[in-house]
Amino acid sequence: MDTRNTPEPTQLPPVRSRRSRLAGSVIAVAAMAGLGGLAWYLTHQPAATGAAPGTAPAGGPGAAAGPGGPGGPGAGGRRGGATTVGVATAEKADLPVTLEALGTVTAAATTTVRPQVSGILQQVLFKEGQMVKAGQVLAQIDPRQFEMALLQASGQRQRDEAQLENARLTLERYRTLLGQDSIARQDVDTQAALVKQLEGTVMTDRAQEGTARLNLGYTKVLAPISGRVGLRVVDVGNLVGASDASGIAVITQLAPIDVEFSVPQDSVPLVMQQANSGASLTAVALDRTRTSVLESGKFSALDNQVDVQTGTVKAKARFANTRSTLFPSQFVNLRLELRTIKDAVMVPVTAVRHGAKGDFVYVLKDDKSVTVRPITRGQATAEKVQITSGLQVGEQVITEGADRLKEGAKVTLPGAGGSGGGRHGGPAALPDAASASGAASAGSGERRQRKDPGAAQ
Repeated sequence: MDTRNTPEPTQLPPVRSRRSRLAGSVIAVAAMAGLGGLAWYLTHQPAATGAAPGTAPAGGPGAAAGPGGPGGPGAGGRRGGATTVGVATAEKADLPVTLEALGTVTAAATTTVRPQVSGILQQVLFKEGQMVKAGQVLAQIDPRQFEMALLQASGQRQRDEAQLENARLTLERYRTLLGQDSIARQDVDTQAALVKQLEGTVMTDRAQEGTARLNLGYTKVLAPISGRVGLRVVDVGNLVGASDASGIAVITQLAPIDVEFSVPQDSVPLVMQQANSGASLTAVALDRTRTSVLESGKFSALDNQVDVQTGTVKAKARFANTRSTLFPSQFVNLRLELRTIKDAVMVPVTAVRHGAKGDFVYVLKDDKSVTVRPITRGQATAEKVQITSGLQVGEQVITEGADRLKEGAKVTLPGAGGSGGGRHGGPAALPDAASASGAASAGSGERRQRKDPGAAQ
């Protein structure tokens, strides 16, 4: 049978495959368009659908945003009603003017104890880390050679004193004979010169004896200052001397103790003014976290030049350190109280805002509206700031929610109108908005079920 003109059956499946792909594409595009339409429908429903009666629908007259746009100045909230704000009352208080600085604890005195004579160390009479007092014996050097030197000096002095005494008696005899014209004047003058020579010799002998006695006393190594002894650097049996660089021990005075810190050059005139007036400036040493007071002291001294690299002047405060809370080379936070401003008008720092014309605050009026009040700020603490002009004691200022306000805007205080809301105007402060949102969410769920009955099953 001739099969050369028979058509090949493999050409039909490709045609079906292309039609299937085209149909699938059309269905996918239609599904995406349907989903997009459903999303637009759900997101553009009026807010009044599930809202409580009496509320303005979204997009109505009450929803018009202020000049600053949503959330900006003058927005008045998203719903166009009164904004819930936090308020504070301007108070009168005494404001301490302080200077904060990072300080380094330095010992009032540090001494390396070195022997003043050379010899074998016989005893070490202190313990490492012990507190010692000035004049306390710390070590003992072998004194025998110095005792011998003292005896030798004493013997030399006694011999020369005997010669001097004999020369003085001879001089007296010569003067008696000279009065009787029985001796030449030259012999009297020679004897007088010998007496003076022996007096000088005796004086030298006494100095040598004193030096020997002093060296003998130096065999007892004494503490020159009171303080804490460091680690021992030499042991018994070693030859020690005045040329030893490490010495026998190091004593650091811990009470009183100093804290060195830097004063900005702009604050130097105020510090100098207070110090020259005789005022006692209180200094407080705080720990690393600024939560615990380590010690309280007084301002001590100010350096005589400005550091050109940092623009600061070194200063020093002294602390009694009776509880040993400060340790040399320790880093502390130092607070120096310069003066106290009496009856300063104080408001929270969050109430002061800055605009193109300077600092200002929103002042709450009796009709629950706000007005912009230009002010001049003064000294400040971590939480409050002084208002030197523009505000009176007792006036209320806006501390929270001020970014949504403008001149004359109406506000709602926390808890006003039975809402019991928080300071930030949370869900408890706006129950209508919460119920409207819940109703809208419920309505949206019902519409989604009606449009897709299979989803509920």
